[in-house]
Amino acid sequence: MRSAASLIFASAVSLWAAGAQAQAPKAGVAAPAPAATPAPPPAAAPAPAKSTCANPDALGVSRIVEIDTTGGPGFGFEHFKQLDFLRDKEVVLTFDDGPWQTTTPTVLKTLADECVKAVFFPIGKHATYYPEVLKQVAAAGHTIGGHTWAHIALTSKKLTQQQRIDEIEKGFSAVKWALGSAPAPFFRAPALQHPPEIVTYLGTRNIAIFSCDIDSFDFKTRKSEQVVTNVMTKLDKLGKGIILMHDFQKHTAEALPTLLRKLKAGGYKVVHMRAKAPVQTIASYDEAIVKDAKLPTVSSRPVNSVVQTISE
Repeated sequence: MRSAASLIFASAVSLWAAGAQAQAPKAGVAAPAPAATPAPPPAAAPAPAKSTCANPDALGVSRIVEIDTTGGPGFGFEHFKQLDFLRDKEVVLTFDDGPWQTTTPTVLKTLADECVKAVFFPIGKHATYYPEVLKQVAAAGHTIGGHTWAHIALTSKKLTQQQRIDEIEKGFSAVKWALGSAPAPFFRAPALQHPPEIVTYLGTRNIAIFSCDIDSFDFKTRKSEQVVTNVMTKLDKLGKGIILMHDFQKHTAEALPTLLRKLKAGGYKVVHMRAKAPVQTIASYDEAIVKDAKLPTVSSRPVNSVVQTISE
């Protein structure tokens, strides 16, 4: 099992009681270092509505961890081995590829019924299709990051480095447009494919990069039961981890109630990851998103420095 001693950037972790329920330059032009051309401070993320869990048997959230994304830390042992803040029997729920009109609301309802929080990595284009759905994700108190503008593989040889950067930055700007405020500086690459140059770039932008520990492979199956089996088989072997799912997939939305019940029955606890500060989007990309997509305008550190505990 991974050891906490393997942390090279970790911080003190604060716990949240299980019963307490409360989340460059213009496109096409080489991006200068953020320090040289700082982006204007992003608007503060909307505060989630406070709610009390109405389900006495809910899985709930066991604790919240707050992430300092300075330097672009990586999470998920599939690719990143340095940060291991999860304890045995702890999981982080993550969802890619939304928001989607027919499935994301179903996922949100299931999460609300079990009083748990997750991290969502929306596709920029999808955010512009269904901004109201993404606002529902934020209002429910979930963490929202970025998953590129159009879900193009960043390892494609057809893309220049600048085009890869454009995909990332346009994705964050689109999410900001949809929400009306900047999302978390959390990024997950399509198919978990991130070239070394992109990892370096994200570090200069102080954006954390996410892989996973347990891939549900829900994009390969069409049966909800198989999604549950895929997750639980891997999770019971590893004992903890960041779970990758897709709120875009119908069978994932159908599988989620059973999966959460199995997590509870297996003694697993949900940890909610959130960022210390929102991402600072780049103004030229914010402007380009509105113009190009024809959208309406809307108003290296010591150990214990990345993951911070919120309360016991």
